[in-house]
Amino acid sequence: MISYEPLFRTLKEKGISSYRLGKLGFPLSNYYAMRRGDNISTHTLDQLCKLLHCRVEDILEFKEEE
Repeated sequence: MISYEPLFRTLKEKGISSYRLGKLGFPLSNYYAMRRGDNISTHTLDQLCKLLHCRVEDILEFKEEE
């Protein structure tokens, strides 16, 4: 299972709110999809990495399903 918890930690560490993320040009519909745990595209990952100056590991992680 893919978890987006690293994204929310990264945003908190960098002091970036969802509002600011939207102002930086990231579609909030994608942000809320990630909050729900929905699938996202590699394009969305690319956007986040560029906006946040981070790596993919700072956005998502794989967790074994129990």
